[in-house]
Amino acid sequence: MPGESSVRDRQIQGLDALEMKPGEGQRIGLLPRVRALWAATWPKLVAVAIVLAAWQAVVWSGWRPVYVFPGPDQVLPRIAQEITSPGFWEAVGVTMRRAFAGFALALVVGVLLGLAVSQVKTLRVAIGSLITGLQTMPSIVWFPFAMLLYGISESAIMFVIILGAAPSIAGGLISGIDYVPRQLMRAGQAMGLRGVQRYTLLIVPAALPMFVTGLKQGWAFAWRSLMAGELLVIINQQNSIGWALSQARQLNDAEQLLSYVVIVLFIGIVIDVFFTWADRSIRARWGV
Repeated sequence: MPGESSVRDRQIQGLDALEMKPGEGQRIGLLPRVRALWAATWPKLVAVAIVLAAWQAVVWSGWRPVYVFPGPDQVLPRIAQEITSPGFWEAVGVTMRRAFAGFALALVVGVLLGLAVSQVKTLRVAIGSLITGLQTMPSIVWFPFAMLLYGISESAIMFVIILGAAPSIAGGLISGIDYVPRQLMRAGQAMGLRGVQRYTLLIVPAALPMFVTGLKQGWAFAWRSLMAGELLVIINQQNSIGWALSQARQLNDAEQLLSYVVIVLFIGIVIDVFFTWADRSIRARWGV
């Protein structure tokens, strides 16, 4: 009955509110938000300053000639020059399109695989260890097989991204479902949650923190697979971050090569900040 479902939803929301800490869920003013943002930002800025200082000190030590190992005083202006060129944004656009498309496919495969393994005991016994084993395999070892199957194409890159990311996503979902507190399961059973409602109102929210951790790990594997793929699988000289790295190496252009290395690192940090924000938001929303 719709009325009973609405009452049950309000009861569950009430239980979530009881599990939250005092003050959670209340609106926060602008000044506390700015302070929290600054508290999260300044340690990162200090770390970046220390890394740049150490990098420049190594260059000044004369360890390698500056045309082989340029310092930040040469690389940072080169980055500013690169980001003003249309070719740079084309390369970033192609790489990010491949990254999001591959990660989306891996998400679908990982979720279906994780749900199946978490619910079917025989399947867990059969392939549970295989999923763990796949997570330990370096993605680059799949590229010869992928190129044999699909040739020099984007399908080869997508194939390796899925193999690299889907096991981590599935593993995160399986662990999240396995570690749903029994008290919550009993409470849901006592409240009459069955079928789809049991998943949408209880199991999925409780499993979200570990699932997000699996997504974060899966993205890391997908990103590494993509970078390896773009370096190995050059498709019709199509512009991309991997292609730009390869070109810089062939031309012995160390400034451009390190510029794109810094950009790859920057994109990875931005994605990590997003997943950290998502994890905190979910924990604050559901009180887990």
